[in-house]
Amino acid sequence: MTIRTLLSGLALTVALAAGAYGQQMSGTNLADMKFTWLPPLPTCAKGSVASGDPTKGQSIIIAKLASGCVIAWHWHTPDEHVMMGSGVGKMEMQGSKPVTLTSGGFAMMPANHIHQFTCIKACQLFIYSNVAFDIHYVDKAGKEISPAEALKAVKEIPATEMK
Repeated sequence: MTIRTLLSGLALTVALAAGAYGQQMSGTNLADMKFTWLPPLPTCAKGSVASGDPTKGQSIIIAKLASGCVIAWHWHTPDEHVMMGSGVGKMEMQGSKPVTLTSGGFAMMPANHIHQFTCIKACQLFIYSNVAFDIHYVDKAGKEISPAEALKAVKEIPATEMK
């Protein structure tokens, strides 16, 4: 079998698979995306949905956080996959060592695990969620609190005090 035959067969297989599933490519550039504040996050975090619908199922959200921005201790129903596009950030999860993420860095927080993110130097994140995305803020004892309480308490809950 020649390379040309192999590539032709591969191209046909890909075309048939795409047609069979009705899938089409979609894409956009960051410069063309509209970033807005996404409550209940702090106002220092802005986001844009790149793919899917985070209220209904799997999605990719692109977030931009200002230096010093903290997403206070919280958990999600889905697994959360975070990849740093640029900047420097610190991901902390109860029971794990903190991880400093730089451009291209990756972290995964399993569903229902309490964690926090601190942007150290202007951060751009790609956040993949495998089901509808939610956020549940908690206090230092791990009890669920309102977003308003969490946003007020960000400076009051250092990682060393989390149980």
